[in-house]
Amino acid sequence: MDTRGRATVVDLFGRSIPLSSLLDEIPSAVVILSRERRVIRLNRAAEALTGIRSEDAWGLPCRHVLRSSLCAGSCPLRSLSPDTGPTCREGDIINRDRQKVPVRITFSLVCDHEGSPVGFLEVVEDLRILQQLSDKKAHAYSFGNIIGHSPEMERLFSILPGIAQTDSSVLITGETGTGKDLLAEAIHQVSGRAKGPFIKVNCGALPETLLESELFGHEKGAFTGAAHSKPGRFKLAHNGTLFLTEIGDLPLSLQVKLLTFLDDRIIHPLGSTKGIRVDVRMIAATHRDLHAMVREGRFREDLLFRLNVVRVHIPPLRERGDDVRLLLDHFLAFFSSEFQKKIKGFSAEVLDLLLHYPYPGNVRELKNIVEYAVNVCTADTIQRRDLPAYVVEAPRGVPAPAEPAVPSRVASAPEALSPARAVSAEEGWEEVERRMILDALVQARGRRNRAAELLGWGRSTLWRKMKRYGIVGNQNRGE
Repeated sequence: MDTRGRATVVDLFGRSIPLSSLLDEIPSAVVILSRERRVIRLNRAAEALTGIRSEDAWGLPCRHVLRSSLCAGSCPLRSLSPDTGPTCREGDIINRDRQKVPVRITFSLVCDHEGSPVGFLEVVEDLRILQQLSDKKAHAYSFGNIIGHSPEMERLFSILPGIAQTDSSVLITGETGTGKDLLAEAIHQVSGRAKGPFIKVNCGALPETLLESELFGHEKGAFTGAAHSKPGRFKLAHNGTLFLTEIGDLPLSLQVKLLTFLDDRIIHPLGSTKGIRVDVRMIAATHRDLHAMVREGRFREDLLFRLNVVRVHIPPLRERGDDVRLLLDHFLAFFSSEFQKKIKGFSAEVLDLLLHYPYPGNVRELKNIVEYAVNVCTADTIQRRDLPAYVVEAPRGVPAPAEPAVPSRVASAPEALSPARAVSAEEGWEEVERRMILDALVQARGRRNRAAELLGWGRSTLWRKMKRYGIVGNQNRGE
């Protein structure tokens, strides 16, 4: 070996081979150190990772070349001996461009023929790609604050970024507690209107007289008590998004005014003779069956057409499969951190109970259950005694909420199939669902594609539930 660390390997393959020709072919970064922990050699991958040439690094202490977070404490090389073998640690290094790079370093002791230590070998793996893949995977399982990895949610997440980039009106449907409000805000946050205001109005929270003023505003003296002019929510949402939740509770008289705005984008405050043009994107949400309300004369059909430009349905939690476990773990970690408790997880009994609970209140109910359990838990795992009494006492297969089902599709879909017979008080949800599947298959003459449409499910959801309930036979798959 010369003074710059250029060395040869003697008698390898029966010939003397330059060490560099071997090291440079290794894709991972390799650093060879002397017994004094000074750099002897960097291979090409190590030069690329650190931004330092091997010749420039020669003779420098390892900590001055890698500048690793692992050097802050006791150097891992100090603990190596011929008896302990290699050790592996994860940390960060700072390259020549002052970038922090996450790495995994394997530290090994190099011994001579007699077993005496002569130096050290460090193999440095760049973890940036793995982190990017992990982040990408995590992003695929979420949109805003909504998480899930069931096929239904993955399909939903795949189309939402494109929807967010348009100004089309969006109608979000789904049962109470599924996360319609979160989805509306997430659409706003990733849209071109993200820097504008996001204004939310609950159409069922105010009486009709106050709701009109709240939405469209009023002029001074427009009615008794109107001592000052007030801008409505439409005006406050200018250049942003107006979210009307519980749109099914909007009175018919205000449905007409909302329809007028959607046609010309002009609002007319109470007591004003002049209209005001506003640039607002409309997102509406409801847990009601608006088509049924149209048939009953309680909702305008033309307004439904205006709102239903893009329809997004959030499936109920009972149709999201493994998302229940994902959400349980997510909220347990969140509330454990929030309440500064060291809770590791759920007991086997509690986990089995929670995985089979029907969650009529959907994700909101699941969140509340976990928050309650973390509040009262005094051990390192959630026990049966930590759950709300109604969850423990509830029989498995509690009937689903009585509100009408909405087809779980984006855009218009056929009406969801209803049970052909009445549901008895003793009959659990699982039996009701099994019967609905059988009725759908009979009505579709065994074609699973058609049966899935009647039920408002995806094909994979139908097939999974058929296997769950043992409904597998020679029905035509309808592929």
